[in-house]
Amino acid sequence: MNKTMIIVGAGEGISMAAAKKFGKEGYSVALIARRKEALDQYVSELAEDGVEAKGFQGDASNENSLSAAISAAIEMFGSIHVLLYNAAAGTPGKPTSLAASDLIRDFSVSVGGALTSVKAVLPAMEKTGGGSILLTGGGLALYPYADYSSLAIGKAGIRNLAYSLSQELEPKGIYVGTLTIKGFVQEGTSFSSEKIAERYFQMHAEKKELEAVFEGE
Repeated sequence: MNKTMIIVGAGEGISMAAAKKFGKEGYSVALIARRKEALDQYVSELAEDGVEAKGFQGDASNENSLSAAISAAIEMFGSIHVLLYNAAAGTPGKPTSLAASDLIRDFSVSVGGALTSVKAVLPAMEKTGGGSILLTGGGLALYPYADYSSLAIGKAGIRNLAYSLSQELEPKGIYVGTLTIKGFVQEGTSFSSEKIAERYFQMHAEKKELEAVFEGE
């Protein structure tokens, strides 16, 4: 059976590194992002690395748009074994500088989109007897910083969602894991996207850690 991964929030950095890592391990990759031009570029880049990938336009802040993109990916590939949710939003500024509408909009991307994605892939995972759901977390969930308050609230939310989802889905044979990245992703350092992608694959392969804390490797 072909193995398939969906990445929501496709972009340079963690998403592309994960696509390349899982692709080299035999996975086809469905990429979801808003801009078709970017998706075409990513698909072409992955093809050069021998990874089969397809792009699907979807907005992580819009439940209908995101659900439709995931449904199209499932229809094309037939089954889904891994979901990586790597979308996040955070309007810069201290809490009292933010409008409530900014906070709600960001949260809909950082957490609401993750829930939408999980619900969309669940039937396909249950049909194949299991799967892995991987959620990108951040150190701001543990150590909030006022100037990034909206992003920090989103990362706290995704961490909480991971724990709740694990309690619900583990009995169904579906693994949920969140990687709490305690640093800024920067190529050529211990926080490179390639090292993070390796950690994600390890989490998926072992299916042991509900929360892994990445402090640079």
